[in-house]
Amino acid sequence: MPIKHSDEYRDAEISKHLANRIHATSTQNIRLMEVCGTHTVSIFRSGIRSILPDTIALLSGPGCPVCVTDQGEIDAFIELARQDDVIITTFGDLMRVPGSNSSLQNERAAGQDIRMVYSTFDALQVAKDHPDKQIIFLGVGFETTAPTIAAAIKSAAQDNVDNFSVISAHKLVPPALEALMGLENVEIDGFILPGHVSVIIGLEAYRPFFDRYNIPCVVAGFEPTDILSAIQMLVTQIKDKTPRLDNAYPRAVTNKGNTKAQDLLKEIFEIADACWRGIGIIPASGLQIRDAFAVHDAAKRFDVSVGSSKSLKGCACGEILTGHKTPPECALYKKACTPTDPVGPCMVSTEGTCAAYFRYHAD
Repeated sequence: MPIKHSDEYRDAEISKHLANRIHATSTQNIRLMEVCGTHTVSIFRSGIRSILPDTIALLSGPGCPVCVTDQGEIDAFIELARQDDVIITTFGDLMRVPGSNSSLQNERAAGQDIRMVYSTFDALQVAKDHPDKQIIFLGVGFETTAPTIAAAIKSAAQDNVDNFSVISAHKLVPPALEALMGLENVEIDGFILPGHVSVIIGLEAYRPFFDRYNIPCVVAGFEPTDILSAIQMLVTQIKDKTPRLDNAYPRAVTNKGNTKAQDLLKEIFEIADACWRGIGIIPASGLQIRDAFAVHDAAKRFDVSVGSSKSLKGCACGEILTGHKTPPECALYKKACTPTDPVGPCMVSTEGTCAAYFRYHAD
């Protein structure tokens, strides 16, 4: 039945109907990965795992932008915060992520000027208000947030706000799917593709990946019936051996996506290799600021190197992001690592798998 109104996306009877169809259709053990961190939280919050048959295992993938930010990038952010006459601006989730020897929160406590903002344009306003300081925004995120950061860079260039720059640690989702398929000991039978990212890039952005691997893929929204609909479609594809690239979120996701946002990304950024926590270097999976906007590229303006570094000792965040482990399988989980005293980013971020397990999962 068509779902037209917002309440229906949370309707218990519709959810029950979808769950019954999943139970009737699922006849073999399968492993589905939800790529998006928001999906992970939604799945836990709505209790979807508890109503699925035992034949279906849900894996949480590398869909939390803070979580996949490499340790070397976190260390570079901290190094930038220690520069003279610099104000760091960032979204809140990054503040408590541990670096190798410190965190942004610790640096702020030590006297560095580090400010949480709600948008990139808030950071741009800080630059306008403090022309005697260098304002650096920490650019972390996927295709969802990258266009807003591109817009701020373009606005800074147009308004000659030369004391505003961004360090780009942006990641692209489709190349990560390719990397996941190449990892050893990771068995994935289908993907629940991210909703927000897909609004920007469109369904067809996944076509090269799907054509190469011929694995069931469905874009999903974030309400219970959205996710259950996507799971039901995946289970049917797997049972019938008819893999497809499907869209269970047509009210928001189109085939082509947001072409204006895509054009803006191409204008400001160019494709580059990027290092992902738990995976390593993925070719053509990141965005770097074009030379035409070099004055707004913090990596080029400041003497700081962005490289990869070893994972935090004992932290299994990288293995959790790739489906090799679940949080309870990490030796630090709920012991040395808790939301109030996190060891790794998967416990820090609101979209982190460890944080979701800690809040919603009964061990």
